[in-house]
Amino acid sequence: MDKIIFQGMQFYAYHGVFEEENRLGQKFEVDLELFLDLRKAGLSDCLEDTVNYAKVYQVTKNYIMGTPKKLLESLAENIASEILSSFPVHGVIVRVRKLQPPIPGHLQSVAVEIKRGKIQ
Repeated sequence: MDKIIFQGMQFYAYHGVFEEENRLGQKFEVDLELFLDLRKAGLSDCLEDTVNYAKVYQVTKNYIMGTPKKLLESLAENIASEILSSFPVHGVIVRVRKLQPPIPGHLQSVAVEIKRGKIQ
């Protein structure tokens, strides 16, 4: 199965369990892998035969910048559901990373990855 990959989309948003996360906000990063057959688009060179990248980005941005969620799991699930219902894809992988998690210790990020749809 072919795929379209979005890597390292960054947003400043207000998700988290703790009050200060909701008040102060922090950086989030999102990766997507959209699974679909790209043969027709490859042969036709027409946008109508593939997925519009700008629209996928906007869907992702709307969820990340929208109503605050407590959990990365909820963000990932909402993004996956919207992509599957709005675009002609067979499956999607969504990775949501919190780049500065409020954890006492040294780590680069915390992430959630979910796979939805018919991914081979």
